[in-house]
Amino acid sequence: QVQLVESGGGSVQAGGSLRLSCAAFGYTYSIDCMVWFRQAPGKGREGVAAITTGDGSTKAADSVKGRFTISRDKAKNVLYLKIHNLESEDVALYYCAKSLHSDYDFGGGFSALDAWGQGTLVTVSS
Repeated sequence: QVQLVESGGGSVQAGGSLRLSCAAFGYTYSIDCMVWFRQAPGKGREGVAAITTGDGSTKAADSVKGRFTISRDKAKNVLYLKIHNLESEDVALYYCAKSLHSDYDFGGGFSALDAWGQGTLVTVSS
């Protein structure tokens, strides 16, 4: 089993930057792909970025491409999400999740994810 704990959320001014962290504990050797999701007030959960732990390849959803960067520190078992140029649309609860596979399809739903963190809240002030 893998346990995930997010941190780094907070209130940031519009246009600012923020880095979220997700620490993984437990059977971390089983992690092939990690995904960041967010859920804005009144909206569904959406995948925003994913990273394959084997080769470090990354991808971002079209809605955040160019502003969101996913990375990881393999030695520390920590996943990061750097958000640049924060917008009001970025206000959400951000979650990290572990994929059962070596990749994740943003449109593929949630059945391929078997571990979730508790979320960290990001708000944006004008």
